[in-house]
Amino acid sequence: MAKNIKIKSTETLSDNFFQLKKIGYEVESKDGTCEEITREVYMSKNAATVLLYNLENESVILTKQFRLPTYLNKNKSGMMIEACAGIVEDDENPEDTIMREIEEETGFKLNNVKKVFELYSTPGSVAEMLFYFVAEYTPKQRVGEGGGLDEESEDIEVIELRFEDAYLKLQTGEIKDAKTAILLQYAKLNLFQQEKVFELL
Repeated sequence: MAKNIKIKSTETLSDNFFQLKKIGYEVESKDGTCEEITREVYMSKNAATVLLYNLENESVILTKQFRLPTYLNKNKSGMMIEACAGIVEDDENPEDTIMREIEEETGFKLNNVKKVFELYSTPGSVAEMLFYFVAEYTPKQRVGEGGGLDEESEDIEVIELRFEDAYLKLQTGEIKDAKTAILLQYAKLNLFQQEKVFELL
């Protein structure tokens, strides 16, 4: 197990949307020897994501938008079906972030979300921590069309699906987004599965 980490050098390679840094560090291995390693790290901000669900209608709200990195890596259309998500700004906590993003992206205005866990998205190269939430919605809580913000060049389609249809898209590969897969698996184990058990009693 690695221990006694010492940062030896830091170089900023790019400073656009987020910083890309080249980090040199020294690590002591379990046999007591030291090794110098260099890695590039994308210093992206933390983010939050949420699965909106309705137990009565057995439905979920997802989004669909173009994602350039996927287009450059075998996704012919570049379109991705995803759970609502957004960056946690410096003056926000994750709960405030995701409630703001829910309204901006989906048009629903909710006052309560439940945090289920927090995970590093790509720990080998990206610093981001992603905070995961679920939130129950009703049709009456929709106050707008959603679709994202024009000033951020967002063009988001809001999709309401039966949960089982959304879960099937995960199994068939139509949904390939990791955060969405994690939230759908959570819902299968903790939300909709529980509801079916109650129906059988």
